[in-house]
Amino acid sequence: MDHGLAWQLYPGLLILLIAANGAPIAARQLLGGCDGRPIDGGHPFADGRPWLGPSKTWRGLLSGLAAPLLLTPLAGLDWGTGLLIGGGAMAGDLLASFLKRRLGIAPSGMAPGLDQVPESLLPLWLARERLGLDWLDLVVLTLLFVVLELALSRLAYRLHIRKHPW
Repeated sequence: MDHGLAWQLYPGLLILLIAANGAPIAARQLLGGCDGRPIDGGHPFADGRPWLGPSKTWRGLLSGLAAPLLLTPLAGLDWGTGLLIGGGAMAGDLLASFLKRRLGIAPSGMAPGLDQVPESLLPLWLARERLGLDWLDLVVLTLLFVVLELALSRLAYRLHIRKHPW
């Protein structure tokens, strides 16, 4: 791909990132308790704290993987990119939760940056070669995602979709 055209991928990539990260919340609203079992099974890590916490569920993981795949045609991207974005976003989200537990931050507790950067930067980094993205693209897309995610989170909170405005 001609790198001079990488910026044209931004809208599609942002759609997939937002879908991957918003799908677990939408799934909780739509499916309620259906497969809301915690990924870590409630087992503690060596420090006595949860691995991830009760808010990281199988339902959320599966929906976060599926949403970008379903939206890849709308985003003008291929299935492989959708899989990288969904898988990377969920891996980044789980990594952030693991780090938050190690830092003593409660599940669903606010951690600006840590709540947004891993779930956007990791999938973009995984897809960078496939899409011809450079470090500047990664930084710009991550910053755009953070701004959009914060705005959408506040809107979802006001609409009683999210439990917290972050």
